[in-house]
Amino acid sequence: MAREKAKDPTELAVDVKLKNLYSLQTMLSEIDAIKTLRGELPLEVQDLEDEIEGLTTRVGKMLDQVEHLRSEMMNRKSVIEKNKLDLARFEEQINNVRNNREYDSLTKEIEYLQLDNQLNEKKIREAQEEIERLQEKTRSSNAELSERRADLDLKKSELDEIIQDTRSEEEKLRERAKNVELTIDSRLLSAFKRIRKNARNGLGIVYVQRDACGGCFNKIPPQRQLDVRMHKKIIVCEYCGRILIDPELAGVELNKPVVEEKPRRRRGTTGRRKGAE
Repeated sequence: MAREKAKDPTELAVDVKLKNLYSLQTMLSEIDAIKTLRGELPLEVQDLEDEIEGLTTRVGKMLDQVEHLRSEMMNRKSVIEKNKLDLARFEEQINNVRNNREYDSLTKEIEYLQLDNQLNEKKIREAQEEIERLQEKTRSSNAELSERRADLDLKKSELDEIIQDTRSEEEKLRERAKNVELTIDSRLLSAFKRIRKNARNGLGIVYVQRDACGGCFNKIPPQRQLDVRMHKKIIVCEYCGRILIDPELAGVELNKPVVEEKPRRRRGTTGRRKGAE
C-alpha cells in the first residue's frame, strides 16, 4: 500500500493550524522551564569566562611591560659603561692639553657624560621601581585569576550536572517540536516565532480566559471572542499581538467561577413581633 502523502501545511483548516501551533507552544514552554532550572548559571559562567579573559590579557600586558623595562634598563646600563670608558679617556687627555680651548672642550664632554650617566641611573631606578610595582600587581592578578578559575570550574560542574540531568528530556522535546513545525506553514511559524521572541514570558499563542487575553490579560471584546471560537481565521490580541485560541480547542479546562447564592430575606418577622406586643 502506497504511503499517504503528507498534507501541505498551508491547506490545513484553521482549527488544525491553531492546534498544531498550541502543541508547539506547549513543547517550547517545557524547554523554557528546563532552561529555567539552570537559573543564572549560564550567565555566571559567561561572566566568569569574560573576567578570566580580561585578567589574562591584563597579566600578559604587564609581563610585556616588565620585559620592555628590563630591556630598557640593559640598554641604559650599556650606555653608562660606554660613558665610563669615554670619561676615563677624556680624563687622561685633559692632563695633556695644549691650550684652554682644548681644556674647555674636554671639560664640557666630561660634564655631559657625567650628567648623562646620572640621568640613566635615575631612569634605571625608576624602571626598577616600576618593575617591582608591576610584579606585585601581576602576583595579585594571578591570585585573583586562580580564584576566578576555581569559581568557573565549580559553576561549570554545576551547570554540566544540570544539563546532563535534563539533556535527554530536552532533546526529545526539541525533536518533537521540529516534527510539529513541519506541520505549520512557514509564514505562520515565522510570525509565531517573532511574537514569541518579543514576548516576555515566551508565549506566542494563548487561550482566552475570563474574557481576557491569556498573555497580557487585557479584556477582549465579545465579538472578537466569538471570532476566536468560530475558528475561521487567525485572530491576534489587539494589545500584545499574541495569537488567540479557544480554550476548548487548546484542550484546556477552565474552572467556572462559583456563584455564591445570596441568603433569602426573611419576610414578616417584624410584623409578627409588633402583633405579639
